[in-house]
Amino acid sequence: MSQTHKLLMPDIFPVASHTKNIGPGSTFVAIKGLKEDGTHYILEALKRGATQIVIDETVELLPEINQAIVDTKATITRVKNTRKALADLSAKAANINWNDLTIIGVTGTKGKSTTTHMLFNLFKKTGASVACLNSVYNMINDTEFTAPLTTAQPDYLQQFLKLCVDNKVHYVVMEVAAQAFTYHRIDGIQFDAFIFTNLEREHGELYPTIEDYLKAKCELFMHTKINASVFVNSDDAAGAIIIKQKAQLKRETYTNVIGYSLKNNFKAYYNVHYKALENKSSSVILMINNHKYTFSYTGFSGFFNAYNVTAALLALNTFIPITPTLLGAELFTFLPLRGRCEEYNLPNGARVIIDYAHTPNSFDAILRSTRQLTNNLIVIFGAGGGKDHEKRPMMGCIAAHWADTVILTSDNPRHEDPVAIVESIKSGIKDEVGQEKVIIELDRQQAIELAYQKAQEGTIIMLLGKGPDEYQIIGDVKMPFSEKQIVLGFK
Repeated sequence: MSQTHKLLMPDIFPVASHTKNIGPGSTFVAIKGLKEDGTHYILEALKRGATQIVIDETVELLPEINQAIVDTKATITRVKNTRKALADLSAKAANINWNDLTIIGVTGTKGKSTTTHMLFNLFKKTGASVACLNSVYNMINDTEFTAPLTTAQPDYLQQFLKLCVDNKVHYVVMEVAAQAFTYHRIDGIQFDAFIFTNLEREHGELYPTIEDYLKAKCELFMHTKINASVFVNSDDAAGAIIIKQKAQLKRETYTNVIGYSLKNNFKAYYNVHYKALENKSSSVILMINNHKYTFSYTGFSGFFNAYNVTAALLALNTFIPITPTLLGAELFTFLPLRGRCEEYNLPNGARVIIDYAHTPNSFDAILRSTRQLTNNLIVIFGAGGGKDHEKRPMMGCIAAHWADTVILTSDNPRHEDPVAIVESIKSGIKDEVGQEKVIIELDRQQAIELAYQKAQEGTIIMLLGKGPDEYQIIGDVKMPFSEKQIVLGFK
């Protein structure tokens, strides 16, 4: 799509939960979050011109706030759930005709961002007008916007989608976290397809059991249009459950559950053949429209990325059939996603790979693949403070199994003691051989510099956990921190 003007998100929303987006005539929804209470910002919202204030029905406002509402002639509305109200009011204000958009959601514990990145670029290869929302970037064709969250708040999300409609964008690829259902972020949005990549334990602070987490993921599929397709990785244990129970998951607006497998799982509709080629390239073979197609790609190494490639191709083919002509366009010529297997050569002959892996399964997948490429593997990682504690020793055990050297360091410790975090990780490394591999350096920059000093030609240094993030969160302070800039600074 040719653009005659620069695309800009509006600064002022008709409905918003943050005062920076409030202007004359806006509705301010005061949400009590984990850290902030929106009722503390009602006076600021009124100063900015809010004419309606939405609060929880149980909230008692201070007299001065009630008086300010009277003085400004604003109205006050009490609701049972402010998060749901934010979604409902934002959708009503945007007034999107969902037939004007084709929206594909991607959910799972890992692979969401990479799969949306692939699908977005595949749509672009076909010449389609397409937008993408993921945890690394939000884009409409060639215009990039700041990505606020994995799945944005509904006030932002509805305005972004309205911008897509206003600019004749046809396809939208969206990364969707389980929290998007739990916090009503996607209420009112109608999806044309979903991809389920996998499931492993994560966000234990929100979902006490893996069953709770799976239930939240499956609830996402209920936001689909009639005859929508859901592509499910049937090699994943949770994916196999979805395939088995698809009759229970179906409803009149959700009818097609389609499995894909790379392990000759004949319960899957698509059994895909994967091959690792020379020169860091790989391929998958798919039967599409009764034709066998081989898709070769570089920059997305590892067996785990073959699943992402497969899911993206299947979703693409649902809306734009893959033909020999389209295949001849060399679909996979785009660069990998920032912070996902992002690779740099170092002056001493070593290589650095920056990746967002931060769960046991993602550790095992990427380290298993990388171990085959080097005789000296150094792994640097930590764990976020205030997050799921149970995965920490498991990640320590896996890292010690595959690596020659493990450097434990900080990764957004927030209000937790960084020493306690790394000791929790280290507790999973039981044997003496594994313990001897461990170095503790809590300063993440110094940990990276130490790895560079220890590296030699052929060494691979894995920087895991932060991916594209360019900050460290210590306490409540978000401090600038870029692994990429540190790596590029080596002389």
